[in-house]
Amino acid sequence: MPVFRTGSLVFAVILFLASLVLTACSGTRQVVIPSDTDSGTVAGTQQIPQQKPQTREPAVTSQQKPSLSQPQSEYEQYRKQVIASWYGRDFHGKPTASGEIYNMHGMTCAHKELPFGTRLKVVNTANNLEVECIVNDRGPFVAGRDLDMSYGAAMGIEMIGTGTALVNIEATGRDMRYVKYVKYSGAIGTVTIQIGSFKDEGNAKRLKLGLELKYQNVYIMQANVNGNSWYRVRIGKFKAKDDAVVLGRQLAEEGYPVLITKHEQQL
Repeated sequence: MPVFRTGSLVFAVILFLASLVLTACSGTRQVVIPSDTDSGTVAGTQQIPQQKPQTREPAVTSQQKPSLSQPQSEYEQYRKQVIASWYGRDFHGKPTASGEIYNMHGMTCAHKELPFGTRLKVVNTANNLEVECIVNDRGPFVAGRDLDMSYGAAMGIEMIGTGTALVNIEATGRDMRYVKYVKYSGAIGTVTIQIGSFKDEGNAKRLKLGLELKYQNVYIMQANVNGNSWYRVRIGKFKAKDDAVVLGRQLAEEGYPVLITKHEQQL
């Protein structure tokens, strides 16, 4: 019968206990914390919804989205010192030469020749106050005056009380949304260019007056449609349609709504 020494027995017991400890450690549960892209859940934790990766919208090039303003370099030479006046309530709510309805509280102005949409910086030389307004009308029609400002724009440079002011004006660009397209009625033979048609004869006369600052052969054609009188503002008489197109494109670029239509004799 084998004989065990006391020291050997103690050593064996120690080895057995150590192996039990290692076995228990190897059975410990491993906890995994999900990342913000995991869609699953871990028991005992709140579900973390999957997040879609955020992407930045690619830059839009000038070819994809054309600018609505012309660069300043095309206008930087236009700087003048002129006499400005203002107009207000008598014209509020009536159509301007560009076709927009005049808002006396807006930041607009009337000029004799600049294209509609031209942005003007206006500085009152008496107090150095300045505003920016957009040309959307024609005028003024009083000798010695070169700029007619809306009531709102005139308020900005404190010229309501004086009525007129010596101002420095500088073109800073153009809003290209004012540029129009040439439209055609399909007429053949002798044609004319129509700029506007109104039920109110006064509106037609004001547009005619504005066009005559630059163009000749402007006239008003009265027409009867379903028992209603319409006053059509027209320019010229063209035997060749191509000649009308040339002038029509110039007018449309300036900002006038253009329709090339059949020429009719005024009754």
